[in-house]
Amino acid sequence: MKQRIQYNFTGCVQGVGFRFTALHAASSLGLTGWVRNEYDGSVTMEVQGEEDAVGAVLEMIRNNPGIVIDAVRSEDLPLDTEEKVFKIRY
Repeated sequence: MKQRIQYNFTGCVQGVGFRFTALHAASSLGLTGWVRNEYDGSVTMEVQGEEDAVGAVLEMIRNNPGIVIDAVRSEDLPLDTEEKVFKIRY
């Protein structure tokens, strides 16, 4: 079943390749959505796809040795049927 979830990550998540790790992981799993740095030092990501792939992308990000996630907030969102790729937002 497809889902769309918005995540907000805090910890050592900026300046450590988080967005590029997320882009590579999500693209390799066929997910769509986006990721961006926030002014408060957190990172927000919206990811859409099959439930198991969404779980896998989180594990791929966590397994990057430079990324230290202290907390994750999540919120379910409606699907975006027009979205075709995963990208980095600036």
